[in-house]
Amino acid sequence: MDALRLVALVAASAAVAGFARRTPVPAPLLLVAVGLVASYVPGVPDYTLDPHIVLPPLLYTAAVESSYLDLRANIRPVALLSVGYVLFATVAVGWLAYVLVPDLPLTAALVLGAVVAPPDAVAATAIARRLGLPHRITTILQGESLVNDATAITAYKVALAAAVGEAVSWAGGLGEFALAAVGGIGVGLVLMVPIHWLRTRLTEPLLQNTLSLLIPFVAYAAAEEVHASGVLAVVVVGLFLGHKAWKVDFATRLQEEAVWKMVAFVLESAVFALIGLQLPYVVQGLGPYGVGEALWYAFGVFVFVVVVRFVWVFPATFLPRWLSAGVREREPGVDWKAPVVVGWAGMRGVVSLAIAFSIPVVTDGVEFPARNLVLFLTFTTVIATLVVQGLTLPPLIRALKLPGRDRHQETLAEAQAQNEASRAAEARLDALLADERNALPGPLADRLRTVLERRRNSVWERLGAVNELTGETADDTYRRLSREMIEAEREVFVRLRDERRIDDEMMRTLLRRLDLEEAAAYREETD
Repeated sequence: MDALRLVALVAASAAVAGFARRTPVPAPLLLVAVGLVASYVPGVPDYTLDPHIVLPPLLYTAAVESSYLDLRANIRPVALLSVGYVLFATVAVGWLAYVLVPDLPLTAALVLGAVVAPPDAVAATAIARRLGLPHRITTILQGESLVNDATAITAYKVALAAAVGEAVSWAGGLGEFALAAVGGIGVGLVLMVPIHWLRTRLTEPLLQNTLSLLIPFVAYAAAEEVHASGVLAVVVVGLFLGHKAWKVDFATRLQEEAVWKMVAFVLESAVFALIGLQLPYVVQGLGPYGVGEALWYAFGVFVFVVVVRFVWVFPATFLPRWLSAGVREREPGVDWKAPVVVGWAGMRGVVSLAIAFSIPVVTDGVEFPARNLVLFLTFTTVIATLVVQGLTLPPLIRALKLPGRDRHQETLAEAQAQNEASRAAEARLDALLADERNALPGPLADRLRTVLERRRNSVWERLGAVNELTGETADDTYRRLSREMIEAEREVFVRLRDERRIDDEMMRTLLRRLDLEEAAAYREETD
């Protein structure tokens, strides 16, 4: 029965998320709405969410796709947002909830503050890339979302311990926070090298990808076992393995990318569906707080969450420049528009939901105060930020007319890099062919050189003129025709299999070669 419930949740969530891609409605909002409707259908079971299952893979895939070098170059703004802002928002939102909600203990209010403090920049960075925001803003938002989860979870644990009656002083809380942070980074540093060594020694892609699925859970569990931050351990390991991903073979990288996209899609879809499924139960359990009263509190918390981010972002952007000439030299030309975008890109998401679901009903015989109200305020804050900020961020970016990425300069840099790499490959080929042991017939040697020439010219051709009839560059036309040819070959292979002139095993072998060629063409086109 449990297996059927899980299959039903995953299948329904994936179907709704897939349908949302065909509509202008953001997938998280549609998932919440459908989950809410489904919660009133008789026979729909009650679901729960284990954050220890959801968080490690989501954090790992985000870390692997991030750039260690870009994060290091922007360490100051990333740290100010991912650590400073999260702690500031935890205290500020917690204080507001304590003042706004009668009889809500300060410790429970701080738990709420920690839960809603970390923005989830997945949607924001996707919008930033689609609209061509400056690379630095995208990097800062992505870097913030990697580390702020660890800050929020650690702050949550300290506040939770105080809320259930454990003696925690401010000094003790700060000490626990520092220990968890240092310990999590330490565990990540210890694990990353042997894991990378093992990845490069495995020669079977299936084994390598099995290991890849285990890595985030191993890093998370190892850190939590020593009371350190499992989130930071996962992030450190993921950043290192992503930085060294070029050392594993191509088949592993192709499989890994597909597997992790699927995992992230399924988990994020299921989490947002769970909001709708859980919301009626949370509302029913509000206790002394009426629905209208709770909605008023929700409105106040949402507005304050938005305001607090701007209160932090603007001083964090301009104070370092006013105080340091070195910062002004390294980061010239920063105006008010960039912090406006960063401030408005503070949508909450999966991490806040996962932390909220982990709030215990009872711990050591002590009931958590106003648990359902905290859950309700978390749900409403996530939904409100996704609706208000998520839907208005693209028009805001367009209205501000920020200088976008210089596509021509990026293409030129790509072409120069490809040219240099192709020349190195050509020199290696000449040296190899000079050895009698590597002798090849002339046509085959020419084919290798043709491949190099094609790769070298393809990027330069994107800088050239376009076809007046189609609007395509020569490179675009080449790729389109190449894919048409591949499709023609594929149809022949299937026909030959149906006519029993080749068997299924041979057809799969031939189709895989075509799939790899088409995948390469598709990646060039989408990149």
